[in-house]
Amino acid sequence: MTVRSLLRISRLLPGAALLLFAGATDAADIMPHRALYSMSLGRANGEGGVTGASGTMAYQWGETCDGWTIEQRYRLKMAYAESADVSISSNFVTWEAKDGLSYRFNQKETRDGGDEEEIKGSAKLDGAGKGGTVTFEKPADKSFDLPAGTVFPSFHTMMLIDKAKAGETFISKQIFDGATVENAVLVSAVIGPKVDPDPELAKKSPLLNHPGWRVRLAFFPADPKAEKPDYELGMLLLDNGVSVDMTIDYGDYAIKAKLDDIEALQKPGGC
Repeated sequence: MTVRSLLRISRLLPGAALLLFAGATDAADIMPHRALYSMSLGRANGEGGVTGASGTMAYQWGETCDGWTIEQRYRLKMAYAESADVSISSNFVTWEAKDGLSYRFNQKETRDGGDEEEIKGSAKLDGAGKGGTVTFEKPADKSFDLPAGTVFPSFHTMMLIDKAKAGETFISKQIFDGATVENAVLVSAVIGPKVDPDPELAKKSPLLNHPGWRVRLAFFPADPKAEKPDYELGMLLLDNGVSVDMTIDYGDYAIKAKLDDIEALQKPGGC
């Protein structure tokens, strides 16, 4: 998924939402929270060989005085028609500064209980709308420049909400998240009409008693010549940053993520 195919479910959730760069006037009111999702196979046409998918994803977004912390943990089992099942476990932790210019990331992943693969590093932007630099600790001695206009995941989610509030229906941005060792990727988002709060959802938590929008994001490869996205992500995104449901569409098959439980986290005091 943003595995860049399937196995980086860390991009399932587009991150918590970050305050816009200085000068923003209509920043979304994002609520730190902890959420649990169940994952299942939504659709398969047989051509991809996928016959089943099941798992869980835990997502926690906390706020500090100077940034947002995200932790996404998932366990997923994929079943195939002509090969053995694959079990994937991943833990993806990030920190993103509230000025939108600094970002740290650390992802650990195992498949079928084998050796752990780790991606760790940091990124900085030279300013709003400018490029920047990524430096990896693992794999070691790897770095590259980010293109101008790159944003980090939390900033992007906040931007989606603000554009949706303003009635805009399309946004396209370069995003770097550190889930792979590739450079920033182009993400194009189509924003649907506003959706009123669902009374049944609101019974589960006050966090769900919020309006939102159906959003469809297309994730393109880092190759600028690519004409088709690697995959697409559809979701109901509320105005407080909560994703109620998600569908990750790879063409040959799709994986669904459904919100099972959610609770609010405290905002920091004394900042």
